[in-house]
Amino acid sequence: MILLDGKETAATIRAEIREEVDKLEAKYGRKPGLAVVLVGEDPASQVYVRNKERACEDCGIRSIPHRLETASQLELEGLIHELNRDVTVDGILVQLPLPKGLDSQKILDLIDPNKDVDGFHPVNVGKMSLGLPGFQPCTPAGVINLLKRYGLDPACKKAVVIGRSNIVGKPLAMMLSQSGPCANATVTLCHSRTPDLKAECLEADYIFAAIGKPKFVTADMVKEGAVVVDVGINRTDEGLAGDCDFEGLKDKVHAITPVPGGVGPMTIAQLMVNTLQAFKMHVGA
Repeated sequence: MILLDGKETAATIRAEIREEVDKLEAKYGRKPGLAVVLVGEDPASQVYVRNKERACEDCGIRSIPHRLETASQLELEGLIHELNRDVTVDGILVQLPLPKGLDSQKILDLIDPNKDVDGFHPVNVGKMSLGLPGFQPCTPAGVINLLKRYGLDPACKKAVVIGRSNIVGKPLAMMLSQSGPCANATVTLCHSRTPDLKAECLEADYIFAAIGKPKFVTADMVKEGAVVVDVGINRTDEGLAGDCDFEGLKDKVHAITPVPGGVGPMTIAQLMVNTLQAFKMHVGA
């Protein structure tokens, strides 16, 4: 069984980015800049933001934090306009979820698509669906990058994606089905209304679980030798658990991601990749 170690892989990616950033800074006179906007005091969001700031430090990327205890819709929109105009800001990330009363989609729509390093702007979603260059959502792009790093290619294989969120499930299904490296899969996008989900999974060579239910994918749902990527992270009385029953699956599958230490670190690494991409685009590198 191959353990798809996202933590180790992400560390390698950060080191590669750091090396490239040092060369680019020497040539262009500045570092890439990532503005991270956090509104409110949600504990989970604060942890995520701190992890992103540490990743920036590791990569040599300038972190530009904007921590707001409270903000009105107009105040937040004004901040986004300001960051769009700032030539030293290459990427803008608004930590979700926003507090009640704020229109998240309207805020995301205001971000300059060329600074949308989260890959959530409709322009970048449209580019992704057409197979055009643009920023891809960090979690599914991190998943694809992890597969590439381990030499796992879903081409000509059957892939099942469990979960149809706009952040993970839908974009991941699109990316897997497109032409290109680490793609060309035959993809079934499953969700809560899918009849006989177990039967769908048993036919899959690759299973991607992003449904938000702890240990939902069990050994009797997975065929021998499948590759299982667990995107879920759930807080339970026993601690953190993924959407897959890792202990039940590990002796049956060809490869699997752990939780934690699998997809999570790759998501943040991909954010750094996107920020570097934005910087190179802005300076003409």
